Amino acid sequence: MRLYTPERNHGCRITEVIYRGLQTVILENELLRVTILADKGTDIVEFLHKPTDTDFLLRLWQGVRDPRRMVLTSVPENGTFLDYYSGGWQDILPNLGNACTHRGAHFGLHGEVSLIPWDYEVVRDDAEEIAVRFRVKTYRTPFSVEKTLSMRSGRAVLDIHEKITNESPQTVDLMWGNHPTFGPPFLEEGCVIDLPKCRVKTAEYQVDASSRLAMGQDTTWPFVKSVDGSKIDLRNVPSAKAKCLDLAFPYDYREGWYALTNPKRQVGFGMQWDAKVFPYITFWHTYGGGADYPWYGRLYCLALEPWSSYPPVLTEAVERKAQIQLGPHKSIETEFRAVAYAGAKRVRRITPDGKVIPA
Repeated sequence: MRLYTPERNHGCRITEVIYRGLQTVILENELLRVTILADKGTDIVEFLHKPTDTDFLLRLWQGVRDPRRMVLTSVPENGTFLDYYSGGWQDILPNLGNACTHRGAHFGLHGEVSLIPWDYEVVRDDAEEIAVRFRVKTYRTPFSVEKTLSMRSGRAVLDIHEKITNESPQTVDLMWGNHPTFGPPFLEEGCVIDLPKCRVKTAEYQVDASSRLAMGQDTTWPFVKSVDGSKIDLRNVPSAKAKCLDLAFPYDYREGWYALTNPKRQVGFGMQWDAKVFPYITFWHTYGGGADYPWYGRLYCLALEPWSSYPPVLTEAVERKAQIQLGPHKSIETEFRAVAYAGAKRVRRITPDGKVIPA
């Protein structure tokens, strides 16, 4: 934490606090407030649209848990991600899905960087623009990750620039993506998902006993078949009475963007990214499904996660040669953005600079 900081109550501003025992950085301007847990994976635990008082992100009942103070009662085979998960938005690498072992390293659910502390430095701090650079080095892989979050006055847009470097003298495999999850009160029955023209796969295995999507489909977004043979429009968010938990994977889009809108409130959240870097979306949705651990039927949420690779487990992606291969001392970097918007019931497009074009 900095000892001497510019103090402002207008325009763009940065606040550094300790929240639930964790070093936390808050970025905000006139329209947006974004709260980041630097001590826990740079989790974004708040993405608040100020004019409508709407926080889009899921916030679970147990709240933020400090990994340094919470005692695990046992070590789960699938890793500790779910024990510390409070909702929000995580940075994920080098593994997306369930636990696997690759090149001698064991990875739990969602890999390494979402549970460990990151360093940060403020690189710009004035009323017109703010920017904070976060850095981390992974434990079980030879990666260094650098991520800069920035915000400009008068725009409800969070700009993100991220870079991954392989610090070893050998080629290393990875998957890379982001894990924003949305929940109530923003998320409710009647919310709608808009994507560019694309295709969609369903999971190749039964995700849960409550799954409603038939397995192994590859079809045109947004229509898929249910397990009973009926047609489902994945754009439409049902209520928790659906009692289902499922995975789908939109892909084959020319432009990387999505919009999740609450038409009743006419407010929404969108993301925009480079489709060549993140050619898949992992669409995890739990509408009251998922009996027993970890949700016990209490969860109502959906996640729309831009991802580099499919299938979602690193070892499986490597088998299909779908992983990112980063050569010795090489880097990969990209820019993407998240945007809040109001006054729209549907979205036709989100441009590369974050402009939302209503349908």
